Amino acid sequence: MNVRDRVARLRKAYAPDEHRPLGGYLAAMGTYAGVALALATAAKTTGRRAPDRPSAADVVLLSVATHKLSRLLSKDAVTSPLRAPFTRYDRPIGSGEVMEQVRDQGSSTKHAVGELLSCPFCLAVWVATGLTGGLVLAPRLTRLVATAFTAVAASDFLQMGYAVAQRAASRPH
Repeated sequence: MNVRDRVARLRKAYAPDEHRPLGGYLAAMGTYAGVALALATAAKTTGRRAPDRPSAADVVLLSVATHKLSRLLSKDAVTSPLRAPFTRYDRPIGSGEVMEQVRDQGSSTKHAVGELLSCPFCLAVWVATGLTGGLVLAPRLTRLVATAFTAVAASDFLQMGYAVAQRAASRPH
């Protein structure tokens, strides 16, 4: 029995009444492992060492930047062309974000990529890995980019707070 047949049997046993793209998930995990290996190889080749313990400031900076970049890539209307081959527009959800549905055209890999690209929680693992790798390979540039995304995240919260205050101020007393 070949790998494809095994995956098909496993998928049927795992979710007999629902399509779950296990083969696509395996491809995504393999790609992620390849990216992580490439980052580790690049660090070793260039002689860059990972810090024994990242600073608290870097952890906070990368956390906020990961949050913002993950939402920007997975939900922002402007980045929808990146997701369009794998998702279908559903509706706006406010603050320049859109809800999309995963396209299910029989390709488990396309389905898995659609889920990854439309889920900020799923995408955060990839973004955090990229930013963390960047912190090892190009720390100054990575901190600069992360600072920009952190500033955008802070601005988003300030914009939302301003809108709430504006609505409160316009209510009749």
